[in-house]
Amino acid sequence: MRTPLVLLGAAVVVAVVVVGLSSFGSGAAPTPSAPGSAVASAVLPALVWPAPTDPMERTVEAGLEPAPQEYLVNHVHAHLDVFIDGKRVLVPAAIGINAEDPEVDYFEDVGSYGGIEMCDQPCISPLHTHDESGIIHTESQDPEPHTLGQFFAEWGVELSETCVGEHCAPTPIAVFVGGERYEGDPRTVELTDREVIVVVVGTPPSEIPSTADFSRA
Repeated sequence: MRTPLVLLGAAVVVAVVVVGLSSFGSGAAPTPSAPGSAVASAVLPALVWPAPTDPMERTVEAGLEPAPQEYLVNHVHAHLDVFIDGKRVLVPAAIGINAEDPEVDYFEDVGSYGGIEMCDQPCISPLHTHDESGIIHTESQDPEPHTLGQFFAEWGVELSETCVGEHCAPTPIAVFVGGERYEGDPRTVELTDREVIVVVVGTPPSEIPSTADFSRA
């Protein structure tokens, strides 16, 4: 009886992987976390995807225009969590900011880049991170919302319906917005104010965050 059971087990594993591409597993879906709750997931020990060293070039590649300062016509904050096999990936500071520019200050007590009054040349994207809180800042002259695809382009990390960075199908990939599964192209997710976005690669965490701390926005 051992051989049939082993074959059956292998078939079930294959079926779960295939189904996971569309439904993220055939079992119970991860539970959205209640307001104020914390997801008990360790942060990966090192930066999986660091902030790029060419932030202004990445800004242009994302279809955005680098600026010498921040503009507040469109001033919104979204929050991004990324998990790989249940572990949280650090979203680095200074995505979309030239941290080497002398007009960009670093506030060591909070680990934040900013304090820009006016750079001599473009030093900041209208879409950026100041710190490692996971908050994505839009501070732009353009009222149109930016997208998750533009942010990942600035980060230099591939994002599609089948890949996140180097992790591609058949590894399961899922995106959640406000705790709900997003079924479209993840690049089209709009970064609206107080939106909570979660990208999951592989095994999901026990809870999918549906709220975030915006106190540092």
